Amino acid sequence: MTKQYFKPALAGIIAATLALPVTVIAQGAGWKPTKPVRVVVPFPPGGSNDIVGRLVANDLSPILGQQVVIDNRGGAGGIIGTEIAANALADGHTLLIASVAFAYNPAIYKSQVRFDPEKSFTPIALIGTGPSALTVNPKMPAKTTKDLIDMAKAKPGMLTYATAGIGSFQHLSTELFRLQAGINLVHVPFKGGGPAMTDVIAGNTLITMGSLLQLVPHIQSNRLRILSVGSAKRNNAFPNVPTVAESGVPGYEANNWWGILAPAGVTPAMVRTLEAAVKQVVDNPDMQKKFDSQGAEVAYMNSATFIKFMKAETSKWSKVVKDAGIKAE
Repeated sequence: MTKQYFKPALAGIIAATLALPVTVIAQGAGWKPTKPVRVVVPFPPGGSNDIVGRLVANDLSPILGQQVVIDNRGGAGGIIGTEIAANALADGHTLLIASVAFAYNPAIYKSQVRFDPEKSFTPIALIGTGPSALTVNPKMPAKTTKDLIDMAKAKPGMLTYATAGIGSFQHLSTELFRLQAGINLVHVPFKGGGPAMTDVIAGNTLITMGSLLQLVPHIQSNRLRILSVGSAKRNNAFPNVPTVAESGVPGYEANNWWGILAPAGVTPAMVRTLEAAVKQVVDNPDMQKKFDSQGAEVAYMNSATFIKFMKAETSKWSKVVKDAGIKAE
């Protein structure tokens, strides 16, 4: 996703956080950072991971009493940045923003993954979730998801969908939709979400399905038409837009999510401090409003619950990778 698409949204978000009161770490936490905290975002600036990372970093800084710095390390579908975080010192001063990509990357990039998703990290907390959204070029005849499915069945292999690349959330969420709807779509991968959406807006490819958080500006400017959302319930930002499940694909659910991990070996005291700090961030009503405005929602889970959640997500998306025959480039 290119940076310029999000300047207005990010500017407003960052400006709003400057007014937040400074809050100290709860007494009895047993640990607090002694130097700036680095948050590795394993994707380029401008994408959903980057937006969420900066949202949280701005509010974590006063809570932890140290500057929280975003370090974008994109490449290989998030693997490069994730490996950097995995190899960092387990002293509580390096964290990783993980997303749903963390759950399915090992199944796609088997030979390239040089860390163990379970053993190399300690999950700290889930921050929030955001649904996928099925969107099309506004000139396309399809006005509903059922229209799109009917078109695809009438012309199998003729409709194209753009993604940020093989193994991206756009790819996985669309393949899950394709499998469950029983249709044949042609995948057109790009090097990033920005070029993919630009191509759909231009009308060269017809469909893109990805994180609603990334698509909101284009939907609001009428450059993309939203047909449905991939969450189990309707989205607060678009209450009149049905879910994919409501639109003829029962059981469909594809959500991006964002959480914080630390390198394996951090102490229980570090986990408690960071866990509590993240909870304080997501419990703030202003943060909840910011997520809502971007088509996402806060969804806190502590370390123990987050671990179980990640295992379930890994199982789900690994099956999609297998069933769709997705392989790394």
